[in-house]
Amino acid sequence: MLPARMVTTAFELPGYRITANLGVVRGITVRSRSVIGNFFGGLQSLFGGNITIYTSLCEQARSETYALMCDHATMLGANAVIGMRYDATDVMAGLTEVLCYGTAVRVEPL
Repeated sequence: MLPARMVTTAFELPGYRITANLGVVRGITVRSRSVIGNFFGGLQSLFGGNITIYTSLCEQARSETYALMCDHATMLGANAVIGMRYDATDVMAGLTEVLCYGTAVRVEPL
């Protein structure tokens, strides 16, 4: 996986010059909430605040898609990703698609 300092939401990487644009890379996963997760999430929502079961599910999905995007970039020969973003879409009730995408680039230090 690419080092975290080599992935940015910006369109340039400070201290580096882009030498090649290798195209869009992405990682995608579709997650569902379990019956047990929904039950405990519902209980937590009665008391308000952070619903940790859903927070954990979201963090796992984002972490997985980030790793997949970095793997995709590495397969293309990139050593950095710029313009990284997350997106999420409900596929159907209880199913959510999480997407992490950006532009794979090759960079060299200035």
